[in-house]
Amino acid sequence: MTDVWNYDYFVPPYGNRKGNRFEAWTLLSAIATLTSRVEVGCLVTCNSYRNPNLLATMAKTVDHISRGRLILGIGAGWFERECREYGYTFGTARERLRALSKALPQIKRRWQVELPRPVRNPIPILIGGEGEQVMLRLMAQPADIWNGFGPTQHYRHKCAVLDRWCAEVGRNPAEIERSVMTPTHTARTLDPLVEVGASHVIVNLRAPWKFGAVEKLVRWRDSWR
Repeated sequence: MTDVWNYDYFVPPYGNRKGNRFEAWTLLSAIATLTSRVEVGCLVTCNSYRNPNLLATMAKTVDHISRGRLILGIGAGWFERECREYGYTFGTARERLRALSKALPQIKRRWQVELPRPVRNPIPILIGGEGEQVMLRLMAQPADIWNGFGPTQHYRHKCAVLDRWCAEVGRNPAEIERSVMTPTHTARTLDPLVEVGASHVIVNLRAPWKFGAVEKLVRWRDSWR
């Protein structure tokens, strides 16, 4: 799998907080039209920013634009300053997680009842988050892909927690693809993450993008095939 991701922030979470910004899903539709083979997604959509039924229809639309290349990345959200600036209720972490758990079946149900159906049905769902008591338990149920973070020992531990929750709810842990996001793109960093369970590596490249790094990543990926 090769994919391209953007992020769902209305306010830059790092660097110049007044810097350039665009709305994620509008931009994602443009990315879908400018590409033909890579999968596309948002890492990750903040659940509380859009009504679940609306988000399901937005995702289905980009799925059609991309001819079935969309992955729906979604999470509970964490950026309080952004919520205040745009007028969203931030609430507690538990409230945001509860809202996410309610939204996921609504999204899936909308894909089944609304026409036209998604091109790729069901659209795969990637859930981002690492909370061990609630979030990783939530992953063990509806997620197709789980995205976590390094370094290696941290990621290994989170994978083990997810495996335990899968056993608790009766799901085969092999059904959940393990994704990891990392800011570095050297084999020295990436190889250990693959060795402890990551089968999907997402490297965070910040503008101005250096496409030489992408070429190195492709060569590294091909070395594992």
